[in-house]
Amino acid sequence: MIDDSKLSVIIRTKNEERWIGHTIQSVLDFIPSSEIIIVDNNSSDGTLNMVRHFIQDPTLDTGDYSKYTDIKIFNIKDYTPGKSLNLGIKNSSNEICVILSAHCVISKFNINKHKDDLNNFVCIFGNQIPVWNGKKITKRYIWSHFKDKECVNMYSELEDRYFLHNAISIYNKSYLIEYPFDEYLQSKEDRYWAMNAIKNQKKILYDPALEVFHHFTQNGYTWNGNA
Repeated sequence: MIDDSKLSVIIRTKNEERWIGHTIQSVLDFIPSSEIIIVDNNSSDGTLNMVRHFIQDPTLDTGDYSKYTDIKIFNIKDYTPGKSLNLGIKNSSNEICVILSAHCVISKFNINKHKDDLNNFVCIFGNQIPVWNGKKITKRYIWSHFKDKECVNMYSELEDRYFLHNAISIYNKSYLIEYPFDEYLQSKEDRYWAMNAIKNQKKILYDPALEVFHHFTQNGYTWNGNA
């Protein structure tokens, strides 16, 4: 049984009604009693209605975190990935912050190990299993980075730069407040953040003990080799 000390989980959403329920339930399964922060980019579908089904009623002290938890919802204007993450981090209540994609489902999470590793690393990011309509697919393109061994300061030959991916990643809030994500970039805010962190003599850990199933999205760059 993992340590259930509270963490803050930041999830960015835009029209994610297909997967957001699965994503939130996986948080409740692996990180019980966590705080979830939704930063929504003007969803026009049922995303937020689905999110609200998981919100804990503060007047009911059931102690059951397998179905409900503390969820905060923020809407963002003039969206960029970095701006939305910085907003979520700023409004989080806990020192350890998890960034999770709205179409990823957690399959491995070892909170005790990850908390220990944060004493030595400014970020931990995890393995991703690409899933297309229920089928696990071959790890090509960006997926080829996600191997079965730990790696410190992963360098991508494919992209010719240091590599980090925010589909599932863990940070100390205090460090992100001091060194936030770039709010001008339209993509790859994680790679540029990693470059600056390593330039400042910090270390980033890729840990396959942290893992998600990353489900197919129609317009996701990750799926066509452009991310």
